[in-house]
Amino acid sequence: VQLQASGGGLVQAGDSLRLSCVASRGTFTNRGMGWFRQAPGKEREFVGDISWSGDTTSYAESVKGRFTISRDNAKNAVYLQMNSLKPEDTAVYYCTARAGRIGVFRYWGRGTLVTVSS
Repeated sequence: VQLQASGGGLVQAGDSLRLSCVASRGTFTNRGMGWFRQAPGKEREFVGDISWSGDTTSYAESVKGRFTISRDNAKNAVYLQMNSLKPEDTAVYYCTARAGRIGVFRYWGRGTLVTVSS
């Protein structure tokens, strides 16, 4: 499975941004998907994930209520809607796919940079 994330950019605090991730070369519909991020000088951290069916999501406490993950299996795509962005959301955001419906995150995209200015 190859993953390509896009949609990053430079925004101001309080703005919104929507990231997209398109999967190719493999099965998408039966995989759980997730988003992680890595800020400069910090370790990669979990942002949220969505089940293979799209009916279950979970989020890190730091983004809960502001970020929403969705997926469109017909388009092999998963999205991260980010609202009320804060400077501390600045990071490279990575899309990831599980080995199957459940299990470890096995496949990773290259990431897209989100910069939030104060």
